[in-house]
Order: sequence, then C-alpha cells, then structure tokens
Amino acid sequence: MSDQGTILRLAAKSLLNRRGTAALTLFSIAVSVSLLLGVEHIRKEARNSFASTISDTDLIVGARSGPLQLLLYSVFRMGSPTNNLSWESYQKIAASPLVKWTVPISLGDSHRGYRVLGTTPAYFEHYRYGSGRSLALASGTAFGGEVQQAVIGSEVAAALGYPVGTPIEISHGIGATSFHTHDEYPFTVVGILHPTGTPVDQTVHVPLAASDLIHQQPGTPPDSHAHQGEAHSRADGGHDNHDQTNNDHEGHDHADHGDETHEHDDHGGETHEHDGHDAAEQLGDPESITAFLVGLTNRVDTLKVQRAINQLPGEALLAIIPGQTLQELWGLVGMVELALLTISGFVIVAGLLGLLASILTSLNERRREMAILRSVGARPSHIFFLMLSEAGLIAGAGAMLGVALQAALVGIAGGFMETRLGLVLQWHWPGPFELMVVLAVVLAATLLALWPAWRAYRNTLADGLTLRV
Repeated sequence: MSDQGTILRLAAKSLLNRRGTAALTLFSIAVSVSLLLGVEHIRKEARNSFASTISDTDLIVGARSGPLQLLLYSVFRMGSPTNNLSWESYQKIAASPLVKWTVPISLGDSHRGYRVLGTTPAYFEHYRYGSGRSLALASGTAFGGEVQQAVIGSEVAAALGYPVGTPIEISHGIGATSFHTHDEYPFTVVGILHPTGTPVDQTVHVPLAASDLIHQQPGTPPDSHAHQGEAHSRADGGHDNHDQTNNDHEGHDHADHGDETHEHDDHGGETHEHDGHDAAEQLGDPESITAFLVGLTNRVDTLKVQRAINQLPGEALLAIIPGQTLQELWGLVGMVELALLTISGFVIVAGLLGLLASILTSLNERRREMAILRSVGARPSHIFFLMLSEAGLIAGAGAMLGVALQAALVGIAGGFMETRLGLVLQWHWPGPFELMVVLAVVLAATLLALWPAWRAYRNTLADGLTLRV
C-alpha cells in the first residue's frame, strides 16, 4: 500500500464504482473550465477583431474634436462629427508628395437605421480590415459613373432582404425613423459586400457626389446644390465666396464650376431629369466632407504628417493614428474583460465546491470502506492520500474534458459566430494558458480535498467498524 501507483489505481477503481456521482462532478468541472477558456478565447479574438477593424490606414483626418470621437464616427459609424472639413483642405493634404492615397467619406444620412457613407471607388480599393484583408463583393459590382447607386454591407442585405437591383431611398439623419426621406432621388443596390465582421457590414455605401445630390431642395437642378447652405457646412467658415455667389446670381443661368453649361436652363427650371451620368458631371466636387483616410508613401513619416495636419493653418483639423486610438478605446472597456473573467472564475469555484460537497457527502457513506482498508494494512496516511488522489483525478479529468469541449465548440460554432456576429474564432491547439488552467484546477481541487482527507485520516478503525444508530 506504500506505492503511490497503487493508491492511484485504487482511487480510479473507487471512482468507477461511484461512477454516477463522479461523472456528474466531473462534467460540472468540465463545463466551468470550458466556460472560462471560451470567455478568454472570445475575449482575445474580439480584441484582435476590434483592433483590426481598420488596418493599413496610416491616418484618419477630420475636423478638430477628440481622437476617440473621430474614430467612432469615421470607423464605427457611431455618433456624429462636430463639424466637416473643407474640400480645399482635403485636396491640399491629398496633393502632398508624402501621401500615397486618400479616401474621402461623408456621413449624415441613413437608410432604415443603417448609416449611409458617401465615398469614392478608392474606398473599395484601399480600405483594409483584419490582417490587411480587402473588401470583396459577394454579388454585383461597386458603383461606377452613376450617382444614384449603392453598395450595401452583408448585414444590411441579410436584415432587409435586399438583392442586387433593389431600389432604396436615403433619409436625412441617423435615426431608425426619419421624417425627411429623399424619395426624389432613389438609389439602386448594385453590389453586396462579403461579411467582414466590421461596421462595413452595417453600412450603405453611395458615391460621394450623391451626398450633395440628395441634399438639394426638391426640384432644384444639380448645379444649384452648392447654394444650399445647410446641405454641407464648411469646417472653418472662412469661404465666403459661395455666399457672395448666392447674392450675385439669381435663377439658374449661372455656373458654379467654371465654364460648365446646363441644358436645363432651356426648360425654365420647371423640370429636371435625374440622370446619373449628367448629375455626376454637373455636381463636381463637394464643398465639404466628414473625414478621410490617408495612406502614406512611407510609414516612417506618419508622425511628421500627423503633426503637419494638426498644425495646418486656416482650418482646425485633427489627424489620428487608427491603431493607437483603437488601443486607447479598448482600454475603456477593459473592465468588461475583467468582469467576464471574474464571472468565469467564480463558475469554476462553484464547480470545485461541488466536488468538495461530493467528497464530504460520500465520506460518511464510505466509513466502512475506510475501515476495511485499514483492517488489511492501510495506514492513515494511505487513506489521506487516497482522498486527495480521487479529488485530483476528478478535477484533472474534468479540466481536460473542458479543454476538449471548448475546442470542439470553437470548431462547431466558429462559422456561425463569423456569419451572424462577425466574430472570427480561430481554432488552435491547447497552449500554455490552457495547461495553466488545468494545473490550477487540479491544485485547487487538491487543496479543497485536504479537509475531507484530514477527516478520513482521523477516523480510527474502531470508529469505522462501529455501527451508529
């Protein structure tokens, strides 16, 4: 009986003899361990997914506000900007030899609760998420020369049941219910994007020129959009030339874009045909945009360009580094991570307390078993280590089953989580963290078993053979 291997075999046979109770205890530990590992796995993947919502973009530029606010409305479509930035400032920055590419974006409208983003075809070319993954179309094409076209995210298409070719209307504002719908300018869905697990899935993308088109007064020709002061306000308020133009020109016989001519003058301004190509040609550049993404020729110049933009004279602008600001934003929700891990830890504690209760309950039922072991030569120390071995075996088997259960659930539910929640769960072999959890559970179970093991140790042979009435 002095051999530890013999004690372990005896403990295994004892558990097998009480397999019903042992199996329930083992399963409760497995579920609690699986929950802890699952929460930790989801936490890591969520953090990685959050940090990679936008990648390969060196700077995001908008009107001066707070870094988090700029990130929230430009990337996560949450909230609204305090102001816009002028098109002249955008062109000035985009023309810098240090800038490789830019993607302007314009926000402020919605479709049935989903944000509408005005942009250019460069958005589909340069926007990256994850580990540098580019946007891909599940069906249809990206918008081209037509102004009244829309490319929708996968969640928009699934939730609203929109196939390619569906006509949609854009509403003013960002609420689910709007009292001002731009029904005079209907759009057509020309493309649906593959799921990305980012806010792109919940966005309706339209050409940048459409942002000016839909904010015209009903019946107003496209070339007159620049005179609708409330359509797009400039960020710096220092461009009075357009206001002067409004005062100097009455009617529709003028042109805002140089020598551009307008055929609708022949109709006296009474009718207007909403042709996509004609509107695109007549609209020209917008007065202002919400923000724009910047890719640099050399990333070594990131801080240099950021500082230059933040100090740009004439207009108060803010340039942020997306990755840095994403980490700052994630830090604000760090308490949620801690809360989830704490809850999972308490679930494991509950499972171990169930193990302790099971051992204590069986202890009184096994008094005669212990007495028989003592009668055949087992010493009190053998009984002590037998109880510890049983607790360790149950905890170890339960923890390893929990690791296997968590890995199986990731493999089974990974596809569902990606398509429905946009969260990519990658399966991987158990690593150091899983091993540490197994060892911690076994150690905790062994420590908890010290109490019932000590009680069994104190039982004497006479006590074990005594019948209690």
